[in-house]
Amino acid sequence: MTNLKKLLVLSLLCTGFACNKSDDFNYPEGTVGQSKIVYFPSVAVKGDKLVILQSGTAYTEPGVTALLNGQTVQFTTAGTVDATKAGIYNLTYTARNEQGYTASDWRTVVVIGTDVSTHDYSGTYARYVSGSPNGQTSTWTKRANGVYNVVNPGGATGVTATAVNYSGNNIAIPLQITEAGPFSSSGGVYNPSANPPRYDWVIINSGYGTAVRTFIKQ
Repeated sequence: MTNLKKLLVLSLLCTGFACNKSDDFNYPEGTVGQSKIVYFPSVAVKGDKLVILQSGTAYTEPGVTALLNGQTVQFTTAGTVDATKAGIYNLTYTARNEQGYTASDWRTVVVIGTDVSTHDYSGTYARYVSGSPNGQTSTWTKRANGVYNVVNPGGATGVTATAVNYSGNNIAIPLQITEAGPFSSSGGVYNPSANPPRYDWVIINSGYGTAVRTFIKQ
């Protein structure tokens, strides 16, 4: 083989195999090849997701853990708490990365008013549908002023939740995590002057419908 042919063969081998340039993995920080690494934030509340206070008790914010790529980042808080005024206060904490992606977590704070101290809604209640009991019951047990443990709050079995009588005859299941996932209620009113006493509310949970649920004391 002539020297010219030898050089041509070596050139082809180098082009196709041995002389391929090795990949350079020394990418600029924050990139892989031509792609930019995106780090997503995370947010988790410290302490309890449901906080219940008696009116006049100061609220101390437990705070949250907000991280981005393992580092603490700033977060925003939507909502405020007025510990001098009875009510249900929902707080949402949100962190954001530079690309605009967000992560959030929440906390519910309930302030119990002074006007419910004489109320005791403990007892078992039958659920009524179209004016008749449907065989489902819900049981309330008082734990503290204005605070109740409620078994089967929507009438169906398998769920236990914390309910509150936070002012007057207003009742609610503040947003909380239960066996059925996030669980709350709206429009809750207790009627102690009815004979027998009754209450109505709407359960907010993916496993329940949106109809008003009526319960009458047994």
